[in-house]
Amino acid sequence: MSDRFALRVPCSTSNLGPGFDSLGLCLGLFLDIDVCVDAGAPPIAREVDWSPAATWADDEDLIVRSMQRYAEHFDVTLPSLKVSVSSEIPVGRGFGSSGAATAAGLLIAAEVDPTGPRARTELVHLALELEGHPDNGTASLLGGCTLSIPHEDGLEVLQHPIHPSLGFALAWPEAPLFTEQSRAVLPESVPFADAVENPRRLALLLDGLRTGQARRLTLGVHDRLHERFRRALIPGADKAVAAALEAGAYAACLSGAGSGIVAIGPREGMAPVAEALRAPLEGGHAREVSFEPGAPTATRA
Repeated sequence: MSDRFALRVPCSTSNLGPGFDSLGLCLGLFLDIDVCVDAGAPPIAREVDWSPAATWADDEDLIVRSMQRYAEHFDVTLPSLKVSVSSEIPVGRGFGSSGAATAAGLLIAAEVDPTGPRARTELVHLALELEGHPDNGTASLLGGCTLSIPHEDGLEVLQHPIHPSLGFALAWPEAPLFTEQSRAVLPESVPFADAVENPRRLALLLDGLRTGQARRLTLGVHDRLHERFRRALIPGADKAVAAALEAGAYAACLSGAGSGIVAIGPREGMAPVAEALRAPLEGGHAREVSFEPGAPTATRA
């Protein structure tokens, strides 16, 4: 006897300039998963079709690792599964491929948990433990735009509205930039003036996302903690941001740790923005993408 279901988990852009390690936003590149609960299968039998091409070794598979951590944390035995994965989220471009995979593993485990469903908030805490930072995994689990604030008692998550007039575009070069490399260039301390300026800009950015006001987005996206250091690692990044603004974007910045870039602008005008972002990047790719407000849920066959 078998039981089949599908999951579609969105990618996420994070930081958006001054929202460093806290702000996540779900967008329309997807990790698609087909799961078959099958008593005749090994504990976890996995078939993966990553596109664009990328692979994880078995001991680094984030979907499997997340399922195993779920089982350990809740002290449950999960049934035997066959899991097929197809992803259009490019790895190492700052679009939350690891956060989406972590979220997917937790959602699969929750769906087949023999003791019953778990609150999504419980999964968010496990995602933080597995990821080490809260922005991408939380967004992919909850959908929409999230502000995640770890504290001594756990994690507080706020969901922030996005104005329906806003559209988004993503672009990325051929070469990835992995988080370890991009974090290595960050300074151990920053000037006091920079530390003060970032929360000011974040307030403008969040209000711009809520209201759709172009000027608040343009002013709010500027960051003084991480972006200038990371852009230096990505050939063409400064030109891509400038070109996106020239093409009509309200704001553009690195997506996560890079090497991808995200632009925000008028929903009906993002196709030329995507092309403008792509052109200066080496071997560049670009997509106009949707905003994904809803939390991913399993669809039964």
